[in-house]
Amino acid sequence: MNKWLLVLLFTCASTQAAEHGVKEISPGRLLLKEGEMAVGISPAPAKIERVLIIIHGRLRNAETYRQSAERAAEQAGQSANTLVIAPQFLNETDVALHPVADTVLRWQGNDWMAGGVSIAPFALSSYAALDQIIARLGDRRQFPDVKDVVIAGHSGGAQVVQRYALLSHGQPELKAAGVHVRYVIANPSSYTYFDERRPVAFNHARCPDFNRWKYGLTDLPAYAEGQTPAQLEENYVQRDIVYLLGQQDIDPNHPALDKSCEAQAQGAYRLIRGRNFFDFLKRSHPKELNQQLIEVPGVGHNGDGMFTSPEGQKVLFGQ
Repeated sequence: MNKWLLVLLFTCASTQAAEHGVKEISPGRLLLKEGEMAVGISPAPAKIERVLIIIHGRLRNAETYRQSAERAAEQAGQSANTLVIAPQFLNETDVALHPVADTVLRWQGNDWMAGGVSIAPFALSSYAALDQIIARLGDRRQFPDVKDVVIAGHSGGAQVVQRYALLSHGQPELKAAGVHVRYVIANPSSYTYFDERRPVAFNHARCPDFNRWKYGLTDLPAYAEGQTPAQLEENYVQRDIVYLLGQQDIDPNHPALDKSCEAQAQGAYRLIRGRNFFDFLKRSHPKELNQQLIEVPGVGHNGDGMFTSPEGQKVLFGQ
């Protein structure tokens, strides 16, 4: 097994149910510069050609998403060359409920979703944590065969992937190694727009934050420092991004749907919000857009159903 995987420190994870905390803390630990990242990881194949980084949603149930990603890889016949990594962005409630070392990174509430900074053991943006994980995959001494890195998320995880694709710093290690990066955004509640245009009319006076981060590019997090909105937009449209939308994700009253005025200005439900955002991209960048929208028939707001569908398997594993 390669050296990087051997730095995983395995601990017993409590499975005690909790109303506001995670039911389970992932057993693995990845050592980052600022602390240890809780992580779930699949058994490492002998030859790793693809790494699928799967991002959990608001429930922070990384193990559920790891298992779903592994199932998708197996059904696609790609288990023999795919490593699945499922980072877990713990918060203060989780570590109060479950015993973890002080060295394990944790965030305040849902700050991790928008690129916020960890509260312990040191300050680290959740997006910078992803940067560190991804950068290592370009190390040819440890990952000599990796050709593709796929960063995917569903629902709240898809919100993270969309914002990370927009703000993420360049990955010179991966580019130098010839590793291709794809972002898969499945059924998020909202998107970050590049300007003040929105597909649905709304009362600006009653919705003053409609263009603030994370719905727009006003008041960007510290992670984005040094990048102008124009640069962010230019980089974003050139990235390989797939919007994977369930054709039955059409409930305007879904309990996990963002119903804020900022989100409602993007559409009534997730399917139409995704279509509206992709139309916005095509109108703004009719020539240079390097992205696609793929709809999954018969699937609603179900991460496992999205990723294990034929359409999901195709975009995750490049078939």
